Amino acid sequence: MHRLIPVVLLFLLAACEPPNPPHQAEEISRPVFKLTTDAAYDIGAIAAYDGDHSAVYDYIDANTDEHLAALQRWMRQPSISAQDVGVIDMAEMLRQDLADLGFAEAELVPTDGHPGVWGYYDAGAERTLVVYLMYDVQPVNPDDWQSPPFDAEVIDHDLGRVLMARGATNQKGPQRAFLNALESIIAVEGTLPVNVMIAAEGEEELGSPHYPQIIDAYEDRLKNADGVLFPFNSQTPDGRINMILGVKGIVYFEMIATGGDWGGPSQAEIHGSYKAIVDSPVWRLIKALSSLTSEDGNTILVPGYYDGILPPNEEESMLINAGLENRNEQQMLDMLAVDHWIDYKTGADAVVEFLYQPSLNIDGIWGGYTGEGVKTILPHQASAKVDSRLPPGLDPDEALNKIRAFLDAQGFDDIEIRKLSGYPAAQTSVEAPAVQAAISVFAKYASAINVQPRIAGSAPFYQFTERLGLPLVPTGMGFGTGAHAPNEIMLIEPGPDTAAAGLAEIEKAYVDFVYALAEAE
Repeated sequence: MHRLIPVVLLFLLAACEPPNPPHQAEEISRPVFKLTTDAAYDIGAIAAYDGDHSAVYDYIDANTDEHLAALQRWMRQPSISAQDVGVIDMAEMLRQDLADLGFAEAELVPTDGHPGVWGYYDAGAERTLVVYLMYDVQPVNPDDWQSPPFDAEVIDHDLGRVLMARGATNQKGPQRAFLNALESIIAVEGTLPVNVMIAAEGEEELGSPHYPQIIDAYEDRLKNADGVLFPFNSQTPDGRINMILGVKGIVYFEMIATGGDWGGPSQAEIHGSYKAIVDSPVWRLIKALSSLTSEDGNTILVPGYYDGILPPNEEESMLINAGLENRNEQQMLDMLAVDHWIDYKTGADAVVEFLYQPSLNIDGIWGGYTGEGVKTILPHQASAKVDSRLPPGLDPDEALNKIRAFLDAQGFDDIEIRKLSGYPAAQTSVEAPAVQAAISVFAKYASAINVQPRIAGSAPFYQFTERLGLPLVPTGMGFGTGAHAPNEIMLIEPGPDTAAAGLAEIEKAYVDFVYALAEAE
């Protein structure tokens, strides 16, 4: 009898094991990237743009109220792509605005999602400028806002007078300011110095899943353009310029744990008391998520995830070194209400970490009852939305496949993964004529210019840089903050202690950008 006990125990233990026991994750360290040179790129060697378009500037000054009203009209039209609120109306507003400006072609572009907007202004010019626009915005919680997000009121702020609205800085504000600049040139000169193609989408905040369809429709024409402009508020409140030449890629996906053969209720929630004898999909999801990273969440433990990352080259290193001279680290921390960066990194180490490391971020997680009061249940399902920002060298589909394989190896093959969006990184060289022209305009208006190889955010710029082989320049004066957050603002009238441009100067700089790009060699 005694000899049978170990056998019985072994049987019982085996019966209690999960069907796919987890494997031990291999030891993985976050790679360390170093700059290749101590030399700094000489931004000051690029001469300031010396063009003078006084008549157009005077027109802008005389029409500031009308131009501000145009911004407010855009902000007051909701266009929340995630909730399909006002999207079609905003697309039609943009299309009509292009037609009113004299674009011979101004049309909605059908996609499998929200429509794109195409515009073409034929100036009979030698150069053609593509302008990338996004007309959609993020969802809002009005209760979190100082001023209602779609009232688009100009309010007093520590920085001066600001426009507070969803889309104020991301990206309706700078985009409408750019169109104001085009309207001013046409009103004074009768035409533009360049042909202009507008390729707009209404799904950027969804990860641009159908933007390739818009490019498909006009690819043969787009690839013959000379460059791409993305209107962008590039200043800090003290007037410094932060110019970017690229973006990280992204893969955005949902992870779902549902009860089933592995355990847990599979049809509906059950009484919470059953947790004593029933597995929990919520805990299952938490364990699966936690397996992907180190304990602090900062190192991705998926094998091969760091393979292929392109380290800083000489041009990128020189740009980063130049930018360190004007970097105000504490101001950035204060703006984000963050005490310190990961591992207390500072200076070049922090910049390199920010721009060259992939990230794995939980955007949201939910399951079961989250309302007021008490409801003791064991949920049958739990979900999380996750994004991974990918520096150059990492393909979004390959990244997701590695995550899938890792979860399977860890015994989490029951965890469903749904890809929601994804695209690779994009980059333009600082030596591109369009970039040099933009820097020359910045030099006319600002004393300090920081040009970075990329930002850690994402946008579908690869459609232009990789697919069409065009340089893309995110550029523009002005300051804004609060993108994706409550109380989003764009500076309209700077206060006495604010050096960033107001709306009139933003538009004048866009006028100069158009002419400088037309003349770029």
